[in-house]
Amino acid sequence: MKTRLPTIAIGLAASLACGASVLAQQPAPAPAPSPAAPPAGTPSPAQSTPLPTTTAPGPGAGTNQAPAPPASEKALPPATPVPSTAGRAPLVANPGDPSDVDEVTLPAKPAAILSGTAKWDQAVPSLKDAIAKVEAALAQAGIKATGKPLSVFTRTDDDGFQYEVMVPVEAAPTPRPAGLPDDLRFGATPSGKALRFTHKGPYEGIDQTYETVTAYLDAKGILVQDAFVEEYLTPLASPSDEALEVNIYALPK
Repeated sequence: MKTRLPTIAIGLAASLACGASVLAQQPAPAPAPSPAAPPAGTPSPAQSTPLPTTTAPGPGAGTNQAPAPPASEKALPPATPVPSTAGRAPLVANPGDPSDVDEVTLPAKPAAILSGTAKWDQAVPSLKDAIAKVEAALAQAGIKATGKPLSVFTRTDDDGFQYEVMVPVEAAPTPRPAGLPDDLRFGATPSGKALRFTHKGPYEGIDQTYETVTAYLDAKGILVQDAFVEEYLTPLASPSDEALEVNIYALPK
């Protein structure tokens, strides 16, 4: 397709040449007279009309003191602290064996409960943050936590899950202390006959333990409730924590 840009360029060049010729024929203008010098003692414009200032100048860097670096525009948020649960008793006193299945009886204990939803790839950060929120609220209200934190998986699908994080307490407070989060409530931990499976190792490998759970239940023909319970014997710190130990409880129907 043809373009009209070359034609326009030629016309502009010709116009500029004609303008330059006309300017060359015109006489140069007479120089403007120099302004008279102001009388002695007359203040300068900056002295007579100073610019307004809105803030006082900040202090500069002192001797042998480097200037402070600029703040980062996208500073990373601080990591959620992992609450210590050392000294707290699990739901069942005797420890489990990763190579075996235990039939146990879970006691109903008063607990602070926080519900939420999460994606599977964010399971550990979501559960960790929820536990930390409950622990912080209890500490602020002066309510003593007495047991290991739990997660009850109330609903699951391929994308994610719904959960209830529970922290057993000495007693449910009456009346409810002021300042507690609105979504924090009090209830009881799951109770009754249960099968206990123990997982030791990173949380990112817990699916293999659940495969063992499913195979055992299928082989025994045991029907269980839809809600599995995880009890964190060690803090849920990261998906790759080799020291993690979790009790998994399946409650038969």
